[in-house]
Amino acid sequence: MKKYRKELVLALIQAVMFYLFPLTAGPTDMMGLVVVLLFSTFLLSLLLGALSRAPFKYSYPLLVCALFLPTVPIHYNATTLPHVLWHLADGYMGLGLGCLFRAGYKKWR
Repeated sequence: MKKYRKELVLALIQAVMFYLFPLTAGPTDMMGLVVVLLFSTFLLSLLLGALSRAPFKYSYPLLVCALFLPTVPIHYNATTLPHVLWHLADGYMGLGLGCLFRAGYKKWR
Protein backbone atom coordinates (compact mmCIF):
# COMPACT_ATOMS: atom_id res chain seq x y z
CA MET A 1 0.00 0.00 0.00
CA LYS A 2 2.88 2.38 0.65
CA LYS A 3 3.83 1.86 -2.97
CA TYR A 4 0.57 3.42 -4.18
CA ARG A 5 0.24 6.17 -1.58
CA LYS A 6 0.21 9.04 -4.11
CA GLU A 7 -2.52 7.42 -6.18
CA LEU A 8 -4.67 6.72 -3.12
CA VAL A 9 -4.29 10.25 -1.78
CA LEU A 10 -5.32 11.78 -5.10
CA ALA A 11 -8.32 9.43 -5.37
CA LEU A 12 -9.34 10.33 -1.82
CA ILE A 13 -9.11 14.05 -2.60
CA GLN A 14 -11.26 13.46 -5.69
CA ALA A 15 -13.85 11.59 -3.62
CA VAL A 16 -13.95 14.41 -1.07
CA MET A 17 -14.47 16.91 -3.89
CA PHE A 18 -17.37 14.88 -5.27
CA TYR A 19 -19.13 13.98 -2.03
CA LEU A 20 -18.46 16.79 0.46
CA PHE A 21 -17.91 19.86 -1.68
CA PRO A 22 -21.49 19.95 -3.08
CA LEU A 23 -22.79 20.24 0.48
CA THR A 24 -21.30 23.74 0.67
CA ALA A 25 -22.98 24.96 -2.53
CA GLY A 26 -26.36 26.61 -2.56
CA PRO A 27 -29.05 26.01 -5.15
CA THR A 28 -27.82 28.88 -7.33
CA ASP A 29 -24.15 27.90 -7.15
CA MET A 30 -24.44 24.72 -9.24
CA MET A 31 -22.82 26.05 -12.43
CA GLY A 32 -19.82 27.25 -10.46
CA LEU A 33 -19.70 23.89 -8.72
CA VAL A 34 -19.58 22.10 -12.07
CA VAL A 35 -16.63 24.24 -13.15
CA VAL A 36 -14.79 23.67 -9.87
CA LEU A 37 -15.34 19.90 -10.02
CA LEU A 38 -14.14 19.71 -13.62
CA PHE A 39 -11.09 21.81 -12.79
CA SER A 40 -10.28 19.63 -9.78
CA THR A 41 -10.61 16.50 -11.94
CA PHE A 42 -8.23 17.99 -14.50
CA LEU A 43 -5.74 19.14 -11.88
CA LEU A 44 -5.70 15.88 -9.94
CA SER A 45 -5.34 13.87 -13.17
CA LEU A 46 -2.50 16.15 -14.23
CA LEU A 47 -0.76 15.55 -10.90
CA LEU A 48 -1.29 11.82 -11.18
CA GLY A 49 0.17 11.75 -14.68
CA ALA A 50 3.18 13.80 -13.59
CA LEU A 51 3.89 12.00 -10.30
CA SER A 52 2.82 8.39 -10.65
CA ARG A 53 4.84 5.53 -12.06
CA ALA A 54 2.08 2.96 -11.53
CA PRO A 55 0.79 1.27 -14.68
CA PHE A 56 -2.84 1.44 -13.55
CA LYS A 57 -2.83 5.24 -13.56
CA TYR A 58 -4.41 5.13 -17.01
CA SER A 59 -7.59 3.77 -15.45
CA TYR A 60 -7.85 6.75 -13.07
CA PRO A 61 -10.40 8.62 -15.24
CA LEU A 62 -12.61 5.53 -15.10
CA LEU A 63 -12.30 5.58 -11.32
CA VAL A 64 -13.30 9.25 -11.37
CA CYS A 65 -16.43 8.36 -13.35
CA ALA A 66 -17.22 5.55 -10.92
CA LEU A 67 -16.84 7.98 -8.02
CA PHE A 68 -19.06 10.58 -9.67
CA LEU A 69 -21.93 8.28 -10.66
CA PRO A 70 -23.30 7.73 -7.12
CA THR A 71 -23.32 11.49 -6.48
CA VAL A 72 -25.92 12.04 -9.21
CA PRO A 73 -28.88 10.76 -7.15
CA ILE A 74 -27.36 12.03 -3.88
CA HIS A 75 -26.62 15.68 -4.74
CA TYR A 76 -28.02 16.35 -8.21
CA ASN A 77 -30.75 15.18 -10.57
CA ALA A 78 -30.70 13.04 -13.71
CA THR A 79 -29.74 15.97 -15.93
CA THR A 80 -26.20 15.83 -14.55
CA LEU A 81 -25.64 12.28 -15.80
CA PRO A 82 -23.87 13.45 -19.00
CA HIS A 83 -21.28 15.13 -16.79
CA VAL A 84 -19.77 11.69 -16.34
CA LEU A 85 -18.48 11.93 -19.90
CA TRP A 86 -17.05 15.37 -19.21
CA HIS A 87 -15.18 14.03 -16.19
CA LEU A 88 -13.90 11.11 -18.27
CA ALA A 89 -12.60 13.39 -21.03
CA ASP A 90 -11.21 15.86 -18.50
CA GLY A 91 -9.44 13.09 -16.63
CA TYR A 92 -7.81 11.69 -19.75
CA MET A 93 -6.72 15.16 -20.90
CA GLY A 94 -5.13 15.90 -17.54
CA LEU A 95 -3.50 12.48 -17.35
CA GLY A 96 -2.11 12.83 -20.87
CA LEU A 97 -0.70 16.28 -20.21
CA GLY A 98 0.80 15.10 -16.94
CA CYS A 99 2.47 12.15 -18.66
CA LEU A 100 3.82 14.46 -21.38
CA PHE A 101 5.11 16.86 -18.74
CA ARG A 102 6.83 14.02 -16.91
CA ALA A 103 8.39 12.64 -20.10
CA GLY A 104 9.57 16.09 -21.14
CA TYR A 105 11.00 16.76 -17.70
CA LYS A 106 12.90 13.46 -17.68
CA LYS A 107 14.25 14.10 -21.17
CA TRP A 108 15.25 17.68 -20.44
CA ARG A 109 16.84 16.82 -17.11
